[in-house]
Amino acid sequence: MKDLINLTDLARADAEEIFKLADRINRFHGSLHGKTFVLFFPPSSIRTRVTFEKALCQLGAQSILFPSDTLDKPEAIENVMSYLDNWADGVIVRHKNLELVERMAEASHHPVINAMTDLNHPCEVLSDLYALSKIRKNFKVLNYLFIGASGNIGLAWREAAELFQINYSQCCPPGFEMAGISVNHDLEQALSGKDILITDSFPTGAEALFTPYQLTSERISLANQGALFNPCPPFYRGQEVSADALDDPAFVGYAFKKSLLSVQQAIILFCLKGSAH
Repeated sequence: MKDLINLTDLARADAEEIFKLADRINRFHGSLHGKTFVLFFPPSSIRTRVTFEKALCQLGAQSILFPSDTLDKPEAIENVMSYLDNWADGVIVRHKNLELVERMAEASHHPVINAMTDLNHPCEVLSDLYALSKIRKNFKVLNYLFIGASGNIGLAWREAAELFQINYSQCCPPGFEMAGISVNHDLEQALSGKDILITDSFPTGAEALFTPYQLTSERISLANQGALFNPCPPFYRGQEVSADALDDPAFVGYAFKKSLLSVQQAIILFCLKGSAH
């Protein structure tokens, strides 16, 4: 049994095993009949919740859904998890507080899967890398650029860069940098030599500072030939991305998200591996 809280909890061989499971996921449909997963999701979640619920359904497991703020009551989370251990074979949780999710995993005898916090988004980034691996076999040696502020998407990609030892850098206005990676404050300079372009929505209250960092089709052309553009949803036309950037042949956002379903099924199976249930 394993948890997935941070991508850096995995060895590279673990991630590769998840990718192999995703390749043949249809073989496992119905294999979790009789299993039950408890899900904690906020009402605003769309893509992650839909794909996790459908993933469990196709695998044959039952899902029981609660809003994330159910976890914010005064009862100690250790008590909550001790009770859930009696009935649930795993927990999938999307909550702002990474520390709370870590405590849930520590208190449970069953897998806990982090579906997003304010500090990371491991399943989504792992899914994007899986999708990329299908069209770029050399994805580990490509040059990745994140355009945006330090936050859960940028930090999750930093985890992925550490896991796969990939070349990952950031472009942003001064004051929004992530620690431990190369940062360039000039977007046109930063785009030179890059293969994978990743954006995140502008941080609330700092939109004016980020306006010069909007990714356009013209700016995409400054990256390497064949570069791919993968914006994190939700993305906003006219803010971090222009309308013409989303029409550019480099845009792979919708296609990459198709992999969420199979990769999240693979993550569930991987985390259950070795469980006593």
